[in-house]
Amino acid sequence: MRSFNAQLKIIGVNPYVSLPEHILADLQKKAGKEKGPIPIYGKINGNEFTQTLVRFAGEWRLYVNMKMLKNSPKRIGEVLAFSIDFDSRDRTLEIHAKLHAALEKNEAAKQ
Repeated sequence: MRSFNAQLKIIGVNPYVSLPEHILADLQKKAGKEKGPIPIYGKINGNEFTQTLVRFAGEWRLYVNMKMLKNSPKRIGEVLAFSIDFDSRDRTLEIHAKLHAALEKNEAAKQ
């Protein structure tokens, strides 16, 4: 688990923080990749969260939603305390049984 403080910024309507380079490098090493989304977990101001680190417009960003931080869009400029690490857990979602049954009945959807 790596800890850092970061100021909450906004791009469009999305609050986010930038990660320190050494922490980003550590997460990329643990994930075994430098491209594509990186699953992470951690704490923001002591509250646990699960999120995905993404690269957008040339910069890696940790988007901070209201589930992670109450009233996050109204807290732009606030400095927040983070602890994060690579999340190696399987995040595969199982298809709902009723949806699976419906798809099985429709040949075009099944394809």
